[in-house]
Amino acid sequence: MSWLSSLKSVFSPAQEVKEDEIQTVLQNYVLPHSDNALKERISQVNVQGRILQLTINTFPQEKDHLQQIHDELAEALEKCGIQELNLHIIQQKHAAHGEAGHSCSSKPKAENSNLPPVMDASPKAEADQNNPPIQKAAPQQRDVAAHPRIQNVILVSSGKGGVGKSTTTVNLALALQQLGLKVGVLDADIYGPSIPTMLGNAGRTPQIENEHFVPLDAYGMAVLSIGHLIGAHNTPVAWRGPKATGALMQLFNQTLWPDLDVLVIDMPPGTGDIQLTLAQRIPVTGAVIVTTPQNVALMDATKGIELFNKVNIPVLGVIENMSTHICSNCGHEEQIFGTGGGDQLSEQYHIPLLGHLPLDAKIREHADKGTPSVIAKDAAADSYLNIAQAVLQQMEKLPKRQKDDKRIF
Repeated sequence: MSWLSSLKSVFSPAQEVKEDEIQTVLQNYVLPHSDNALKERISQVNVQGRILQLTINTFPQEKDHLQQIHDELAEALEKCGIQELNLHIIQQKHAAHGEAGHSCSSKPKAENSNLPPVMDASPKAEADQNNPPIQKAAPQQRDVAAHPRIQNVILVSSGKGGVGKSTTTVNLALALQQLGLKVGVLDADIYGPSIPTMLGNAGRTPQIENEHFVPLDAYGMAVLSIGHLIGAHNTPVAWRGPKATGALMQLFNQTLWPDLDVLVIDMPPGTGDIQLTLAQRIPVTGAVIVTTPQNVALMDATKGIELFNKVNIPVLGVIENMSTHICSNCGHEEQIFGTGGGDQLSEQYHIPLLGHLPLDAKIREHADKGTPSVIAKDAAADSYLNIAQAVLQQMEKLPKRQKDDKRIF
């Protein structure tokens, strides 16, 4: 199986939850040993991923049929993409007139139902004011089980582009490795992948084993990027949000990651689909915010912090990049982008200031050559090591996530 067909498999319709078919199952199911339709008993329907939570009203004389109801519904819904049915029972004291007393197995009539229909998100779908859509409960970080081979996931994020986030990502990962951790890097910047260039393995493609990607090696780290899969470095990734997030989830889930202490994920700028998908479907230990001191960058960085706060991802701290510039000719130090931006964020949100990084041409030169500062041991290398130590200290303060050894990828 080629890497291209493997990548495309994430978009296969067979893997999707078929909401119209779920609706049909719930509309047409008849309660055992009666002519009562299930749709008249449903009080709540929630779809979360491939888990369906269904709340129904029942009556005392139906208690012996509850297991049958669950099993029959679970079997029918499995064909619609639902892997787990959580059936919640609200038992009424008395049967309503005409309910639960008939021994008939006739099919329900094809009349209009009060059952909330599953949401159809297609542009052609028309709103039905009498049938509000199923409300999908957004997954929470606390509900996402830890990856069986990855102890911690760190997001390196910024509110805007051009602040040195990817350069910070590779140097932070290499610095954590020098502190003795087993580290991997995932480039989630789908639209502008630069990690392959910075780690010196641009142009290489991962092997496929049992329909899983084998991550590439870069300075002893397991690394994977969409840039390793799209061919030429100038090929644009013209994908809409759902396709981009689907590809990202495949890179995370369908990769043979080795046992890692930390997986560092280079995030795209902004607070869009990819950020929300990661927050809801990937077990994140914490996020690191990269900013420059000027007000425009700070304004966008605050949006990133607010997003992580809302989705319950701890912000480990902020890194102020390009904080000062020292002229290579005369030695004059100048704060080109202003001063105190990182300190301001730290104070405003009560998060640690992990460190300052200089505006130094050597950082850029070494990243372009595929030998980042930590490897080249330039003047900024110690700053990255100090930041990595601060990140590690913040990680150690957080509670450990429960591992899911039964998780299948």
